[in-house]
This record gives sequence, structure tokens and C-alpha cells, in this order.
Amino acid sequence: MRILLTLAVAALVATSATAQLKLPALSPTSTITQEFSTSQIEIVYSRPSMRGRTIFGDLVPFGTVWRTGANAATKITFGEEVIIGGTKVPAGSYSFYTVPGKDEWEVILNKNTGNWGAMGYDTKDDVVRVKVKPMALPQAMETFTMCVGNITFSTCTIDAAWENTKISVPVKAPNEERLAASITKAIEQPNIPYQQAATYYYETNQQLEKALSYATIAAQRNNSAYWLHMLRARIAAKAGFTTVAREAANKTIEVAKGTPGEAEYTKYANELLKSLD
Repeated sequence: MRILLTLAVAALVATSATAQLKLPALSPTSTITQEFSTSQIEIVYSRPSMRGRTIFGDLVPFGTVWRTGANAATKITFGEEVIIGGTKVPAGSYSFYTVPGKDEWEVILNKNTGNWGAMGYDTKDDVVRVKVKPMALPQAMETFTMCVGNITFSTCTIDAAWENTKISVPVKAPNEERLAASITKAIEQPNIPYQQAATYYYETNQQLEKALSYATIAAQRNNSAYWLHMLRARIAAKAGFTTVAREAANKTIEVAKGTPGEAEYTKYANELLKSLD
């Protein structure tokens, strides 16, 4: 009995020591979350490193479905409907597979998010397949890296880079009508978001006359806000209302005097005035 008890204690100690052992992962898992449009994009993937190996065309063969990383297949989650390669992709989670090629890659979104690597991949679960051209990197990327880049109000790219290669997958959120309806509804509320609405229309080059009216109201309500006068000047210039743009730019310079933003906004205003000459 004493021997059995001693063995049991030894096994318990060994198990405890193993459970406490934490070593660096060769391909650590990463989760990135990026705000986009009116929701967010999340990517969960593992990040292998080159470690002196040749990657594409060797470790990752050309023409073969790749998990796009290591370990479990890379998973991407869209918080709202997006368009990729002309195909509408509903909000939700997908496996992000790729088929690397020397001159062309194919990117695949697949409904099955439970696969380990490419095992279990089935084309019947594909939601979208789109071809993209790989780009050469100026210097080697040691560790496989993914990110959401080139973000605008309604577009972005899903980027992946490793070794000397990078791919970018264009993504579009078809949000114009929905956001316009949201703005119209918000303008009718007590706390009217004139600045936000004007900025959105200015940046997306939509309804510039409406944007100018919103910016004008915002500036009138807060006459000391030099940034609002500058916004009004920019919108007026883009809309072709040169006289209004000059007036608003000069107002920016006047109101910004003695404020922390004087140098920055005086520079912006002068640059805009020069562009109107």
C-alpha cells in the first residue's frame, strides 16, 4: 500500500509539472479585430515563420489548397454583409483558404470553420472563390502576417504576407443606402449629428450640397470650433462653391488664432486658399 501511495504521489507531481510547462509556440495563434463600416472584421489565424525554409512552391506547394497559416484553418468573421469578387457574403464566420500560384492565387471562403488545416475541406461548402495577383515584397517577411488594410468608409482589403509575397483581397460593404437612411433618421433626433453626417458625405463624395448645409449649421452652432469652419471650407471647395470656400477658410484662420490648433489649421486653410486661386 505504501508503494502504491508513493507511485500515485509521484504521478500527480509529474502531471502537475507537465501542466505548468509553457513553451513558445512555433506558430503562435493571433486574433485581430478591426472596425470596418458599421461593424468589424475578425481574423483568427496561426503565424508560422520561415526559419530558413523556402515557403511558396516548396513548403507551401503551388496549386494546392492551403490553410493560409498553420494549425487550424484561418477563420475570418464579418460583422455585416460584404461583397468579395462580386459575390455577396452574408455576415458570419468562414474558413479562409488560398491556392497559391506563381502568377495567380485563388482565395476561398468556406462555410466549414471546424477543419484542422485543409483536412475536411470540401468545395460544396465554398461561399466565394476569387483570383488575385500576388505582389513581390521589397524584403522578406519572416513571420506569416494577415491584416485588414486600405480602409475607407465602405472598402478595405484582407492582406496576407509571407516570405517575399503579399496578396490583397478587395472587400466592399454595400452600406451607402443603409447609412444614408440612418443619417436621415438621426438628423430628426434631438442630438443632431450634423458634423458626422457632413464628414461622411464629404469623404464619400456624396450629396455635397446637403453636406455643406449640415457643416454650415454645425459651424453656426459652435462658432469657435475652427475645425468645423475648415470642414465647411473643404466641402464648399469640393462642391465648387469657391466664394463660400474662401470665406470659410479665412474664418478658420481667424477663429484658430491663439488655440492649440492654430498652426495646423492655418496651414490647412492657406493650402486650400492657394488651391482656389
